[in-house]
Amino acid sequence: MSGTRPESRGTDREARSSRPRTVAVIDVGTNSIRMAVAEIHAEGEVRRLASFSQPVNLGRDTFRTGVIRRATIEQCVRVLSVYKQALREYEVTGPEQVRVVATSAVREARNRLTFTDRIYIATGLLVEPIDEAEVNRITYLGIQPFLRPPSPLVQGQTLVVEIGGGSTELLVLSDGDVEFANTFRLGSVRLRVALEPMRVRPSEMRRVMESQITHTADAIYDRVGPRGTPHLVALGSDVRFAANQLKPEWRRDRLVALPLDQLEELADTILQMRDGDLVQRYHLAYPDAETLGPTLLAYLTLARRFDLEELWVSDVNLRDGVLQEMALGDVWTEDFRRQVIRFALTLARRYHVDEQHARQTAELARKLFQHLAPLHRLESRYGLVLYLAALLHEIGAYVNHRSLHKHTMYLIRNSEMFGLGQKDQLLVALVARYHRRASPQPSHEGYSTLDREDRITVSKLAAILRIAIALDESRSGRVQELSCEIDDDRVIIYLHGVEDLALEQLAVRQQGTLFDEIFGRSVLLRRAQS
Repeated sequence: MSGTRPESRGTDREARSSRPRTVAVIDVGTNSIRMAVAEIHAEGEVRRLASFSQPVNLGRDTFRTGVIRRATIEQCVRVLSVYKQALREYEVTGPEQVRVVATSAVREARNRLTFTDRIYIATGLLVEPIDEAEVNRITYLGIQPFLRPPSPLVQGQTLVVEIGGGSTELLVLSDGDVEFANTFRLGSVRLRVALEPMRVRPSEMRRVMESQITHTADAIYDRVGPRGTPHLVALGSDVRFAANQLKPEWRRDRLVALPLDQLEELADTILQMRDGDLVQRYHLAYPDAETLGPTLLAYLTLARRFDLEELWVSDVNLRDGVLQEMALGDVWTEDFRRQVIRFALTLARRYHVDEQHARQTAELARKLFQHLAPLHRLESRYGLVLYLAALLHEIGAYVNHRSLHKHTMYLIRNSEMFGLGQKDQLLVALVARYHRRASPQPSHEGYSTLDREDRITVSKLAAILRIAIALDESRSGRVQELSCEIDDDRVIIYLHGVEDLALEQLAVRQQGTLFDEIFGRSVLLRRAQS
């Protein structure tokens, strides 16, 4: 009997590990709080179990006065308390099983900390106000399954657009790869709130809304610069409502095409109806009835601006993207890293960097990060931060070679970088800023805003970047392979296939001071024995 126990325990562990993991995502939006409960299977498949939605007035508060009213905060507390009880029934009890994200209505509120603290105290739920770049990343993860053959989105230019209550999220793809991402301050709730002081007559409302919407449609058209006829993929609950009305046979796991003439006919009908009539006819909540007409009008205006005859609708939403992140375990997937690096290379070319040196430095930095993992002990995602900083470390020369490192930091911080939140973009900018000259100082701009852990991370990555730059001092790309040996007081880097190391050794002596300060080890170069 005793001989069978280890096998039995192992079988139990395997059975437990193969069981689906139940998780939940709560989206605190502009005019509703929505929750999705799902199972994540061992192979990464996500299966929805339940969906919940309750209307709130967050957007109206924030876009009117800049703050969320106390009554609205307590309304959110009540909704989330009910959700918390539902989660217990699904055995979703651990903090690692739940993510609560909030978009523009919370992000833009001056009292957002008061809001998030009150929610945490009342429910134990930690609300994350996510910025535009994070929304774009999550949208990309959600739409990614539709970017594989035989999908029509694989070739040509595709505009993925979600017109929400507070903002319009735009993701532009070229042959399935990310080309551009941005957020525009056009949203159905924001638009309604902006028009309230104007006291527009109902008969004039559509014309005034179209005028406001056209400004954003023109800005998108001018920024995207279409090549041929693009695909337009529309996301969001309002356009999904339209798809259900026009294409009742629509399968939610597929894209569905809506002819614009049919969509326009439906939008005309909705815009002519009062909110109360919409609620009764279509069984909508009042907040959804208020946003439906303006949102459909915005999609129509944008599609007409690009001379399209149809648009595609996807059932993908923010919650789907977050569930994909939870299933993957690491948001920095290989494909995501590739997209971010492509975007960074485009930025580097815009500022006319020495691309061969930038790529070579980035590859050397990547190899050093891997070989020195026992020393720096940083998460793998910081390898991408280092790689991006290496690619971009010389873009400041476009402004002036004098104070190049400071110009580099400024340009990175103020550029569009797909997939990076504000914090990660700041880390990339700081690591690139410290690729030469002074060591990080508490008084330095940006660096002083970081907590201790992030300050140490920046210092470690900058120290490694300086060594990578030194290894390509000749700018010939001759250092291709390397290996490292870590001792108590030094790191020996063995270079393969390089006979004369004099230039690199001098550069490492000059650039290695920061490495010595941070890691307490000097760096020596040796020629690897064949």
